[in-house]
Amino acid sequence: MRKLIFIGFVAAGMALALIFGIKEDWGTRLVLMFFGAVAGGAVGGALSGIGRQAKRKPSPEIDALRGHGTADEDRMDNYWRDEDYPPFMKPASPDIKTHGGTGGMLE
Repeated sequence: MRKLIFIGFVAAGMALALIFGIKEDWGTRLVLMFFGAVAGGAVGGALSGIGRQAKRKPSPEIDALRGHGTADEDRMDNYWRDEDYPPFMKPASPDIKTHGGTGGMLE
């Protein structure tokens, strides 16, 4: 059914271009029909869903790992929080932060 819709729009684009170029010579008509076919193909492909990627269903093995922090999707989701370290492997930040030249100690 999708291919029939696609071919119908391509044919409609070519026919419309042929009607618009009825008073032109055949070279111009062929060029107009080519552009009409391209435009009809774009509209027909968009409306019929040709070229759209199918939704893939994750396999049960990968779905079982999701949420434990080891799957690629988990690492992408938590990149800014974990700074691309594996879960629970981020080095601890120092307790004393130096501000100015005091080294964190009060004078």
